[in-house]
Amino acid sequence: MNAEPYPIVPLVRDELPVDTVELARFMIGKCLVHDSPRGRMSGRIVETEAYPIGDSTSYAFRGLRPYNEPLFRARGHAYVRLVYGVSYTINMSSEEEGVGAAVLFRAVEPLDGLALMQARRPGARVLDLARGPGRLCTAFDIGPQWDGADLCCGAGLWIGRLNDRSDAPGAPERQPVAATKRIGLSREMHAPLRFYEPGSPFVSGPKRLLTAPLAG
Repeated sequence: MNAEPYPIVPLVRDELPVDTVELARFMIGKCLVHDSPRGRMSGRIVETEAYPIGDSTSYAFRGLRPYNEPLFRARGHAYVRLVYGVSYTINMSSEEEGVGAAVLFRAVEPLDGLALMQARRPGARVLDLARGPGRLCTAFDIGPQWDGADLCCGAGLWIGRLNDRSDAPGAPERQPVAATKRIGLSREMHAPLRFYEPGSPFVSGPKRLLTAPLAG
């Protein structure tokens, strides 16, 4: 781990594509940061899933409800949900205000705060600290207190980009982005709406599924 925090610059809302699928792809290689009272935890996002408008598996599909209200905010707000009564997952609103859709953060390559993450996931290999949406939230200490948080605020829990030449605005992406089918669904599972960084060992799920052609 670096002695100094990685140089991460907050993303502003205007940088985020106003389209769920494009946003899910865009977030590959970007960063998730939690500046907690105990220190910073950060990592590169290497896997996402898109839940676009009209997707019957989306938490927004049945319309605006008290529990899913953050998904109807302007793109870039957190929706933290308890799944199966066991673990939390973090989604991000992904369209204009009033339109419900989401990007799920599935896996992160840890950068800052490995000791903090390992304290929350004792015995886990670095490779497995945030590989999978439930593990990610446990490692990053993301719970219901962050539901509705503005991830474009640059403080607390936020999203950003590495401030180096490989990830600077307008520069080519560090890695190409690939697409494959989503995981753990009983319907609408075949559309290529899961995006990931090819070759990253931090990507979750069966490796046999990671054979799709590169997304354009």
